[in-house]
Amino acid sequence: YEMRNIRLLVICVVALASCTKSTPQRLAEEALPFLETRPAATGRVVEVHLVASPTSLELIDGRKLDVWAYNEQVPGPTIRARQGDTIRVHFRNELPQPTTVHWHGIRLPNEMDGVPGVTQPPIAPGESFVYEFLARDPGTFWYHPHVRGSEQLGRGLYGLLIIEEAELPPVREIVWVLDDWRLDESGQIDSRFVTRGDLAHDGRWGRVITVNGVEAPKIELGAGERVRLRILNAANGRVFRPDFSRLDAKVIAFDGLATARPLSAEGLELAPGNRVDLDLVAPAKPGEQVLIFDRFTRMPNLLAILQAGDAAPDAAVAAPIELDGFVPTWRGAEREGVGLEFRLNAARGGPYGIAWMINEQAMFHDTESPVSEWHEPPYALEAGKWIKLRFTNESPRLHPMHLHGQFFKVVARNGHPVDEAHWRDTVLVRPRETVDIALVPTELGNWMLHCHIMEHQDAGMMTLVAVR
Repeated sequence: YEMRNIRLLVICVVALASCTKSTPQRLAEEALPFLETRPAATGRVVEVHLVASPTSLELIDGRKLDVWAYNEQVPGPTIRARQGDTIRVHFRNELPQPTTVHWHGIRLPNEMDGVPGVTQPPIAPGESFVYEFLARDPGTFWYHPHVRGSEQLGRGLYGLLIIEEAELPPVREIVWVLDDWRLDESGQIDSRFVTRGDLAHDGRWGRVITVNGVEAPKIELGAGERVRLRILNAANGRVFRPDFSRLDAKVIAFDGLATARPLSAEGLELAPGNRVDLDLVAPAKPGEQVLIFDRFTRMPNLLAILQAGDAAPDAAVAAPIELDGFVPTWRGAEREGVGLEFRLNAARGGPYGIAWMINEQAMFHDTESPVSEWHEPPYALEAGKWIKLRFTNESPRLHPMHLHGQFFKVVARNGHPVDEAHWRDTVLVRPRETVDIALVPTELGNWMLHCHIMEHQDAGMMTLVAVR
């Protein structure tokens, strides 16, 4: 009789355990319906021809600047598609060095990710490559090289990729691509890249700041007009904190994807690689000007001047923009253990005199060889399984850490839980700071994880994470 009761008790305990989900399993199931969703294909193909080449443009104060550009323009052409479209980019390299095109932030097949020696061979001068992928997620993304990033981005190679929602908000759209330029005594781009000074600090910061290639542009809006402002930080290393405190401005998307709810723009920071969409209302008084400053540094830099013109027509004074954003709360994430830790530090050595490392390992692009086993991923994640990763910054420098191919959410800083109402693909890790992120990887392949300060990346602060 007692043995029968013991067996019944064991059976009940086993049954109860099978009905009780683990916290990681519950957190994964909260996000998977969104992460695994595939949009219905529209059948449309967006064909794009993209050429990277040296050229000369009137950019800063109307002066001729020798740059490297996509289709002879800086920023490069904005590529637009609708969710469900197929994007096909015919790319040709007319630069004096190899290159690739990386599609930053967007989910796509691993072989289209544009990482030399990992997902594709480097594209040599005079050669071509066709990138093709489905536009799965609506949002603000961008494209740039993944070879010698410090030089190739620093010379002007970047552009926006915008995936539009099936139903667009009924407002005007404006795009701002923020960048800074380091010029030499002659007024041309300083040709000294990945210097010891850059590596010992937060990368290459230039003194000339531009919005869409123009210094402090004046943007005229209708008085009281509501617009959607898409902003990209394309700088090598500079962090921007644009001040919209004098305007009615709300964050409605971050790093491409829509937020769970409109968020305050106060204290908004954009590290290299970050994007943000704002629901912004112009001043209601015709003729009123609002100066938008960058307040990340002690000396504010003027970014742009917004000026209210004539009263906007009734159609332009729309209701607040609403985007369909799903972001899991992931309550209890702070109590879960860390699956992988990435310690960020530096040491003397490497090809540039200072090596920036992840867990004492520096990785350098092999731009001379095809895809090979030389890039065996040292870290692996299981698809569909929730995991928490930790960035521990052991250095006194900034590190915006970017993970290719997946969306993640920040869940803690310095051990204190945070609840960001948005996804990310890039997070700024401050000096001596610890940042915990969580994700449910769904995209298979070998994906790059690296610092998006281009000089730190080129000096070795990158690694590979396999999703299997």
